Amino acid sequence: MNHTAPATQATDIVVEDTFAHAPETVWKALTSGALIGRWLMEPKGFAPVEGTEFTFQTTPGGAWDGVIRCKVLEVVPNERIAYAWKGGHPDNVGYGAPLDTVVTWTLAPADKGTRLRLVHSGFVAPANDSALKTISEGWKKVVPRIGDLAGELH
Repeated sequence: MNHTAPATQATDIVVEDTFAHAPETVWKALTSGALIGRWLMEPKGFAPVEGTEFTFQTTPGGAWDGVIRCKVLEVVPNERIAYAWKGGHPDNVGYGAPLDTVVTWTLAPADKGTRLRLVHSGFVAPANDSALKTISEGWKKVVPRIGDLAGELH
């Protein structure tokens, strides 16, 4: 008899927006620790340099301390930045369950501005269903804030 584990399927969050600001301005909002703190959470130890490890602190839950551990994976100035986004604890189910994902920001020139695309990839069902729902709703609110902040940087 052959018993195989059910296949897990990874899901991505994709949020796109277009801002009336130059890619360099949007890039600054995405890659300055102080500015990231204004539209998301304040990062500890962030630098837009491949290999840099940094953290975000969010609300702890269950056995999870609320620390999101990140590592910069790719940097192409004014075009793309990607970082690992890991958190959770093996004892948690739902909020704070283990999460091992990647956040990728891509900037492209658009008519009189910049098209910003966020892909947060690697959510595995069913373990990450709670995180997928919560983070998906969060990114939909966060991405427009980047455009608002970029407007202040002129």
